[in-house]
Amino acid sequence: MRKPLVAGNWKMNLLVADAVDLVSALKPAVQDVSGVDMIVCPTFPALYAVGQALQGSNVEMGGQNTYNKESGAYTGETSPQMLLDVGCSWVIIGHSERR
Repeated sequence: MRKPLVAGNWKMNLLVADAVDLVSALKPAVQDVSGVDMIVCPTFPALYAVGQALQGSNVEMGGQNTYNKESGAYTGETSPQMLLDVGCSWVIIGHSERR
């Protein structure tokens, strides 16, 4: 049986400092939760800082979108390699707001 998945897509909300404050409050609240994958998907500008704040916790991080190229002239896009580089282990693909 697969583990349940609980994810929060923050959409275009929270500045970096507010995002770090939120995950800093979330970590102790869920530290004893097991048997479920917990993921937060902050805005792209907050990914690195949120990833740093989540270190050592049972909450993982995901990107809100990705593009299928490693690099190039693709204004506004984010590659899977970039998401991995900032600590993402998940990504939302095919969200209805992005189609």
